[in-house]
Formats: sequence, C-alpha cells, structure tokens
Amino acid sequence: MLSMRRKFGIEVVDFDARHSSNTQLDDDDSITYIWPLPSEFSFGNQTLTVDPNLSLAIGGNGGSSSIVKEAFERYKLIIFKHHSKLSKYGASYDIGKLNVIVHSANEELKLGMDESYSLLVAKRDDHSIIGEITIEANSVYGALRGLETLSQLCAFDYGTKTVQVYKAPWFIQDKPRFEYRGLLLDTSRHYLPIDIIKQVIESMSYAKLNVLHWHIIDEESFPLEVPTYPNLWKGAYTKWERYTVEDASEIVNFAKLRGINVMAEVDVPGHAASWGVGYPDLWPSPSCKEPLDVSKNFTFDVVSGILSDMRKIFPFELFHLGGDEVHTDCWNSTPPVKKWLQDHNMTGNDAYQYFVLRAQDIAASLNWTPVNWEETFNTFAAKLNPQTVVHNWLGSGVCPKAVAKGFRCIFSNQGVWYLDHLDVPWSTVYHADPLEGITDASEQKLVLGGEVCMWGEKADASNVQQTIWPRAAAAAERLWSNKESASSGNTTLTALQRLEYFRCLLTRRGVQAAPVTNYYARRPPTGPGSCYEQ
Repeated sequence: MLSMRRKFGIEVVDFDARHSSNTQLDDDDSITYIWPLPSEFSFGNQTLTVDPNLSLAIGGNGGSSSIVKEAFERYKLIIFKHHSKLSKYGASYDIGKLNVIVHSANEELKLGMDESYSLLVAKRDDHSIIGEITIEANSVYGALRGLETLSQLCAFDYGTKTVQVYKAPWFIQDKPRFEYRGLLLDTSRHYLPIDIIKQVIESMSYAKLNVLHWHIIDEESFPLEVPTYPNLWKGAYTKWERYTVEDASEIVNFAKLRGINVMAEVDVPGHAASWGVGYPDLWPSPSCKEPLDVSKNFTFDVVSGILSDMRKIFPFELFHLGGDEVHTDCWNSTPPVKKWLQDHNMTGNDAYQYFVLRAQDIAASLNWTPVNWEETFNTFAAKLNPQTVVHNWLGSGVCPKAVAKGFRCIFSNQGVWYLDHLDVPWSTVYHADPLEGITDASEQKLVLGGEVCMWGEKADASNVQQTIWPRAAAAAERLWSNKESASSGNTTLTALQRLEYFRCLLTRRGVQAAPVTNYYARRPPTGPGSCYEQ
C-alpha cells in the first residue's frame, strides 16, 4: 500500500506511538485513546470539525463494495449520535468527505485476510491537496478496521455541539499482529438469543476481534437444527431455545459484514450427552451417556451428517472438533462397548484416539482444517492430522511444544484468558502473550493468535456482555497491536487509563461493559464516580 503521506506530500510532525494523544479526556492529553493501539501513527495540533452530512466516495477495484457502504452508514450513526438532532443549516465544517480506496474486489473472509489500512485525517488547505479523510486498504476488511479507528478519533463536543477530531492531522498505518483474534461464545450452558449474539459480534468489531468461536453444542443442550438428523435438537433445553439453519446463517452473514469469521465447534467424543436425547443409540447406555458410543458406525454417521449440514452454513476454513476432557470409564464399564474394545485390541485411550482421528477425517473430507483442544496433542500428537490446529487451554507451555512439532496453535490459557474466571484482573489478561516461551521466528509464525473464552455456566443474556467486556479488550490489544509499540512506554497505568476510556466508549455505544478495576469481573460500581475512573 502506498504511503498517503508520501504520495500526497502531506507534512505532519512524527512522534513515536507511545507519545501520541488526541486529548479526548480533560485530565491527560499525553495518552492516545485508540483501542487497540495502531502500529504506527503521527499527529498534529489542530482541532477539526466534521460535517454530520459526511459524504462517502469509494474508489479502487473494491469501489462497489456494499460491505463498506453499509459499514459507513453504521459508523455515521455512532459518530453523529448527538449531531443528527443538532445539524446546523449553513454551518461550515472542516471535514465533509470520506474517501475510501479499496484495492481488491475480493470479499472472501478467511484466515489471514489482509486487514491492514492507512488512515489520513487532514484539513483541506493550501498545503494539502488531499484534505478531509482518506482510508486506503487492500481489502474491504482493512477498510472496516480503518472505519473503526476513525470512529474512535471522532468525539462530540458538548460546548459547540459539533463532532471534532483532536490533534489533527492524523496519519495512521496499521495492521494486526496476529491473524486469529477470537472470542468463544458458549450457547449450550445457557441459550443466547440471536439478538444477544449479534450484540456480541458488533462489540467484537469495536475491538478489532475477527473470529467468533461458536461453541453451539455441549452435554447440557443441543440447540442447533440438523436437517439430516432432525431429532438432535430435541436435546435443546426447551422448544423455544433453538437455532434454525436460517438463524445460524443469519449470524454468519451478520458477522461477515463486520469482518468476523465464525468458527463452529462440535465437541466429540466427550461433552455430547445431549445428542442422545434425540438418538439414544448414541449413548453407550442410558446410565452412561458420554463419551459417545465409539463402537457403532451409527455414531460416525451422525457426526458426518452434522458436519455435512454445518458445512453449508459455516464457510470458514477452520472447524473445531473439541476432543477435551474425554473420560473413557464409560466405555470400559459398558459390556457391548468393552467387548468391542477387546475385539479391536484397544484400550480406552486407543479408542479416544480412534474417535478423534475418524472425526478429523470427516472434517477434512469436507475441506475443513480441524482444530482440537490440547488434550489430543498431549495424548497422541504423532497421530494427529498434520494440519491440526492445537487449541491450548489447560496452562502455559503447550503452544511452544506444538509449534516445535510443526503444528499451528491458538492460545487460550485458562489462567489468563478464560473470562468466566471472574477473579482474573484486566492487567493479567493484558500482559499475557501467545508467544510466551517461543523465540524461534519460524515457530512464532505457527502461532495463529489467541482467543478469550466466555464459557456459559454462569453467564446468560442478563450478564454475558459485562462478563466479556472490558477484559476481552485487553486481550484484543495484545492480539492486534505491535508488542513493542503497545508495551514500550505504555505502562500499566497508561494502559489502564486507555482501557477505562475504551470501556466508556463501549457503554456509550450501548455495550454493557463492566467497570475495569473491579476485584471480581462484571460486578457493578462500588459507589458514585466517573465512568473513566472505575
């Protein structure tokens, strides 16, 4: 991507990212209130007003993109929330136009998509022929990230009743540190209505997260419609707590418009007792319901049917097959399964491996790359499909071992990135790093990124957002921002001030984000005070 600063001869004063600011808070103008922090940026000392009738011009090969046009309309509603009621006829504004240049017309959403962008905010004058706002990106998804950053530069001034950009001109060049920046959402332990899931997806886009890991099904409930095996969703809690095929497709499409992939999970062979409500033959016995019966071909027919139906809904190339917490006692204590194990000269662990590998083969036949929780790697790494993505969760040290063996890895260490662990403070989340213990550059490239996990045993529609936010944002910056620029000079205190500002930005946008510094996450404030200091 060409540097717009060089291309158009714009003169701005460069400062190291750790010293930049936009003075959107009265008490400290030495902090940059953009979250996550961009890779490179510079600023000036002007305050510019933005026309509430801001117009859009899209150029480049992606100029006809409806994704960019729809995003522009969404962000206009955010930026001009107040001003829509206060527009002044005949008023003069410094900025009246947004130019978006998208070089590629390819709108395929996939792992490793180009999310880089450049953003220029400058007043048109005798020294600057470009003026106004320009976002340049190689893909529509880079343009979306640029729009989010722009929205964070814009602030409503209550004195003048105008939207302003402080410290202009801004020049930003930005790209993500990791290609996989995820959030797990569990809809089995508690059903989440479609609108709640959409709210979560929308809020993910504010922090530039790009993968929703949808843990749809577990032992407690099976809410998803599977046309090939229509009795499966009898395992839902009630007939009202279900997702149709159309519901799931709607979620995937909603996420795509925000540059977010949806990775579905079907956790096998454990965590699957709910399957047998509709098809009891999947249970080893009525009193011993999981792991799924490894001895029957019918079990794998159902797995294949589920995955085949889901492939029509979920285009993302990664598919999560679970494989965690598999306790094989049930197989050994059920006479028909025990006899099958003996006939095939298998132990319980052998059968666990057999099940996982057979499920991997089914996923691979559908052109999916399998993702498995780390127990599969810890137990039989040499037997796994070499394309397997190992998903860490039990503790530190797994990703270094996985990448050393040539596997790709996703970091979700439960001690730091499990959001249902309410006693983990934001700073612990913030300072965790997916590359911990990995120094070899070629091995570092095998770490796709990381994911914070919102397990739903004690979270439902009433409290899920304040459990996710703002701690998920702490991980989001670690995953997006260049580690050197985000850490050098960006002290814990500075990061706290920036995160408190972002938390308040979320609440202004209607996201129920909890106070940052609560001892237990998601608790309400302990007393009166400013949003920016709690």
